[in-house]
Amino acid sequence: MPSLFEPAVRDQCVSRIAKLTPDTPSKWGKFTATQMVAHLNESMRMAMGELAVAPKPTGLLRTAFVRWLIIYVLPFPKSAPTAPELLARGKSNAVELDAERALYKELLAKLAARQGSSTWPDHPAFGSMTEARWGALGAKHTDHHLRQFGI
Repeated sequence: MPSLFEPAVRDQCVSRIAKLTPDTPSKWGKFTATQMVAHLNESMRMAMGELAVAPKPTGLLRTAFVRWLIIYVLPFPKSAPTAPELLARGKSNAVELDAERALYKELLAKLAARQGSSTWPDHPAFGSMTEARWGALGAKHTDHHLRQFGI
């Protein structure tokens, strides 16, 4: 399973995000390209414990087997609901997209620098998370949203 802790995966994510323009249409959902990159940025901040996201009452998602299925096996559903804390930023213009792309690269490097840390924050839906889970979930989440824009 790809992980954001693998340099080649990070490079691929950055290259794919570079292909976006403010006018790149989405195949599903309501995000603009800029909003989507801002959403990925907020997700990385959450993974590093920099953005507090209220826990969700999702008992089944917190079981080891279901969490494993979602992170490693099943595809993410299109237009699934997300935490409001991960939707707060992002406008639809080239300047903002460039800024979000630059922030994405910065946060990705910061996340990679945390590799080897023994403490990781809980996920609001999945509960307890390890470095490996956050890395795999981040790569899968990024791929999901880039496919949303055909990239």
